[in-house]
Amino acid sequence: MIYIAQTGQRFFHYRTTTLLLLLLVISLQAGMASEVTMGKFRGAIPSEKPDWFKESFLEFEDDVAEAAAAGRRVMLYFHQDGCPYCSKLVEENFADPELKANIIKYFDGISLNMWGDREVVSVGGRDFTEKTFAEALKVQYTPTLVFLDENGKVALRLNGYYPPADFRAALDYVSQKLERKLSFSQYRLDKLASVDGNLIDEDFFLDQADLDKLVSSTNKPLAVYFESPDCAECKTMHERILTDKATRKLVLQTNNVQFNVASEQRLTTPAGKQTTARQWARDLGVDYTPSLIFFDQQGNEVMRIGAFMKTFHFQSVYAYVLEKAYLEEPEFQRYISARADHIREAGFDTDIWGYDSFHD
Repeated sequence: MIYIAQTGQRFFHYRTTTLLLLLLVISLQAGMASEVTMGKFRGAIPSEKPDWFKESFLEFEDDVAEAAAAGRRVMLYFHQDGCPYCSKLVEENFADPELKANIIKYFDGISLNMWGDREVVSVGGRDFTEKTFAEALKVQYTPTLVFLDENGKVALRLNGYYPPADFRAALDYVSQKLERKLSFSQYRLDKLASVDGNLIDEDFFLDQADLDKLVSSTNKPLAVYFESPDCAECKTMHERILTDKATRKLVLQTNNVQFNVASEQRLTTPAGKQTTARQWARDLGVDYTPSLIFFDQQGNEVMRIGAFMKTFHFQSVYAYVLEKAYLEEPEFQRYISARADHIREAGFDTDIWGYDSFHD
């Protein structure tokens, strides 16, 4: 009986000691986790709207009428604080002497903060704030430029930053009122049709033209790359963005196909329509290369990249699609803000204006 009691006592001490050690390990691990240094947020660049923009009361029916009376049109510029793409637009496009002169001659520029609280009265008399107006227009990228005609209707919309040459084409298109004759996509693609050469290939591009079968036979979303030969921004995408390890990790979770926007290659769209790559690009309104259009497993478009973009935002579009985050968070800018915070909380820097990732 004494032996049994002593043995039980030793067992009790053994279990107690083991439990204390386990709690100590858990405590140390929790302490180490809590000591993870928050990653830095890099790449935000402040900018100011040009001083030659109109000081508007944001009553757009009046703005449209005043511009029309002077032989001009209205250009709405949506931006947000710290947006490096907005800074690039201001510093490179708006500051270019030729582009600046063109804008001043043909447009009244009006600046809107997509998160702002100033009161806005739309054409038609509806009341908004800057924020709710941007939400109503489904502004997903900054900068977004909306050009209004003499009747207050949208003549052209640019979702994201367009480099100077592409931006010049947009200004020419709207100032010459060409939207009355042809779409901006047709205007742009007709010029690209004369460009010869090959596209830059990637090992993850599938040799598949029956896209309806592709989306229905796998559980992956589809990314369609529309590119053109001799395209500087396409080259940058392939050499600087698609070589990034974290980018490729996301890309490889998706089915990816590539088409020349000027090609007569036959294909079947995710919706089952037979057409050519060139006609499909026109039907989709592609007006910039490279453009990426994302489709879900039902063949519905869920997101697109149609302007100049660097690595963090490029990755974020893929992540947004892969997570199906668009079903819960329709505002992409809110999603990428949360994604940046999540990466930083894991101890990695987030650079919204670089080409290299700091995370896996």
